[in-house]
This record gives sequence, structure tokens and C-alpha cells, in this order.
Amino acid sequence: MQPRNMSMSGVVDLAAVKAAGEAKTKAEQARAEAARTGGGGAVPVSSLVIDVDEAGFEREILQRSAEVPVVLDFWAEWCEPCKQLSPLLEKLAREYNGRFVLAKVDVDANPTLMRQFGVQGIPAVFAVVAGQALPLFQGAAPEQQIRQTLDQLVQVAEERFGLTGLAVDADGTAPEAAAPVPAGPYDALLAAAVEALDAGDFGGAVRAYQNVLSDDPGNSEAKLGLAQAELLARVQNLDAGKVRQEAAERPADVTAQLAAADLDLVGGHVEDAFGRLVETVRRTAGEDRDTARLRLLELFEVVGPDDPRVGSARSALARVLF
Repeated sequence: MQPRNMSMSGVVDLAAVKAAGEAKTKAEQARAEAARTGGGGAVPVSSLVIDVDEAGFEREILQRSAEVPVVLDFWAEWCEPCKQLSPLLEKLAREYNGRFVLAKVDVDANPTLMRQFGVQGIPAVFAVVAGQALPLFQGAAPEQQIRQTLDQLVQVAEERFGLTGLAVDADGTAPEAAAPVPAGPYDALLAAAVEALDAGDFGGAVRAYQNVLSDDPGNSEAKLGLAQAELLARVQNLDAGKVRQEAAERPADVTAQLAAADLDLVGGHVEDAFGRLVETVRRTAGEDRDTARLRLLELFEVVGPDDPRVGSARSALARVLF
């Protein structure tokens, strides 16, 4: 099944939970208590991935979501794409080290939960944050896209609800899969990518960076280079005047706004590019909204996460989405 992004705008209130403000207070109190007792609130790595059923939903999901975002993986034994996605989500849960908890839901055994969340097909991934449920994506999405979605989720959980995650007990009991694996060296591939960029061969640069990321998804140099190469490839043959005219005349046209934002960024107008896409996310819905959101995340990669303009735009995006 082809991955289909689901709009993150459809927040569904769950009647059985407390208000977000109360959840935030409880999380702050829990962290304060853990600090007072010398970090006794740390959890084992094994608790970052759990199986959940209908009977334990309130305890394992709703109550836990007052402390940490809970990502729900709806799966089934017969689902082939699930067999690709679930191990990846488990790996990321351990890698994010307590920033979220992964809860696995077997839809065959838990049809009520499937109906409650409005799951139309699997694999499907949702999140519950401070008692509020929201769809993330459906299908075996690419790892880079999943990472972007999770990054956004944990940031929103912290900024809007004060949920900074769980302290994880690093006593050496973590499974081998969670340990960092040395990667590389990639000097030759990265050098080839830079040479391709300098020569205007943006397609070649994209392929070179993708080769690095296929082996080392967390390689920051390759992630930045890929985002830059893809941006330059998109604007290479654009007619700037025509693009800007179309964007001005058709503010609801997502394609026009994406192209104009790319030109804004290449021209050094970073805040204009970010603001344009945040506004596009605000005025759209469904797949159009998700397309604009994902392009904005790509432009964040180009500018770099430490740039204060990225932080401001992430906050603006969170306000629009949630």
C-alpha cells in the first residue's frame, strides 16, 4: 500500500481524559517529584515499546499521555506493510530515548480501538498527547518523513503541553539494536555530492546524498545537502516572475505557493518563505495541508535547526496545526 499522509489537523477530544492544562500540570509535578527523589522516575528501555489492548487503554494510553506523547501503531499479523513499518517505529522509539512511547495495537484483537480512532486501513499511526488524539500518517511511509513527523510531534508536545518526555534508565540493559552503530566513512560520497552541486548536476547530488542516508539516516551533513540539492533542483527552471504572479493571483493554490516559497528561500527571504507556507497550511486541509507542511519541514532542513527563524516558524506551525 502506498503511504498516504493524514492531516494532523483533526484533533479528536477523548471524553475520558482531563484538560490539556491539567495534563501539563501533572507532567510538571511528575518531573519535579522525579528530580526530588534523585531521578527515581526513570523507566527501563523496554517500557518505550508496549502492546496495548482495549482493557488497558485508559491506563496505558490516556494516563501515560499526560507525561509523554504516545504513538499508536495499528497493525495486524497478516498486514505485509505493517511488517516493514512496525520494526522501524520500534527502532525510532528507542532512538528517541523517552521523547515518545510506542504503543502497538493489534486491530484484529482490538476492533473497538480501531473504530474509536476511525482507522480506515493499516498500517495507521496516530498519537495521543495530553489526552488528545491526532492522526499522523497511514501506510509504510519513508523513514525520513516519519522522523520529520515525530520531531514535530515531540516539539508540539513540549511547547503546547510541557511534555518533555521520560527519563530512561541507562543501566546497560538496552537491547543491542538501540546502541549506536558506527557508520561510514562517507567522505567520497559526500565529496561527489558537493562536486555535483558545484557542477549544477542537482540530480546527481540528490542521488549521492540519498546513498549516504540509505545507510546512515541520521547523517546531518547528508540531510542538509539533500535538502539543498532538492531545493535547487526544484527552482532550476522556474520563471520567477511567472511564479510570483501565479502565487499572488491564486493564494489557495498549494503548488503555486510551494514554488514561490522555494524562490523566497533561494533568494534569501527566509522568513517570507516560512510565513508563506505556514499561511498555506492554515488555509488548507487534508492532503493539500500535509503537502505544504512537509515542504516547510524540508525548508527547515535547508536553513538548519539551530537558526532562530526555524524555531519561530516551528512555533507558528504548531499554533496553526493544533
